[in-house]
Amino acid sequence: MSDVNTASAGESKQRGLLTRVGLFPAFVLVVYAVLFVAAPDRTWIALKASANVLIVVSPPLALVFVVMFLLNLFVRPARVAGLLGRTAGIKAMLLSIAAGIISAGPIFAWYPLMKKLKQEGASEGPIAVFLYGRAVKPFLLPLMIAYFGWPYVAVLTLLMIPASLVLGYAMNITAPRLRS
Repeated sequence: MSDVNTASAGESKQRGLLTRVGLFPAFVLVVYAVLFVAAPDRTWIALKASANVLIVVSPPLALVFVVMFLLNLFVRPARVAGLLGRTAGIKAMLLSIAAGIISAGPIFAWYPLMKKLKQEGASEGPIAVFLYGRAVKPFLLPLMIAYFGWPYVAVLTLLMIPASLVLGYAMNITAPRLRS
């Protein structure tokens, strides 16, 4: 009897999640439909612009999701914490910057994982590099280039990577002093 109740509760949660996930796209469709009735020409232009952004952003975004899936499949937090430990050097920093760049999702979603890595032995430097490196987003580069141009985006990106490394090394130097 309890298996039936558990299965029913699981199905109910799944339906609730699907409802919440589908809520935003449904709302957007309703807004477009209302706007299409009010101003069809302008709505059609906006719809085309949205489709163009989707076309430009989709391939890099798909690549990021594939890489994230593979990382989640093969890389465990304890292994990463070992690589990012107190004696970790430039390899740990480079791994952190690469992980920060390819990571996706809201920053606050990464805080629990960073806390777990720190509890398992990761030092402050690589964690700071990861968090700073999240500002470089490959799938957003085409959009940034469209708004700001190649030179600006290239210089910004090429300065952010070494700046994150400087921050990481500064954290490795100052964090032990802050703890004592």
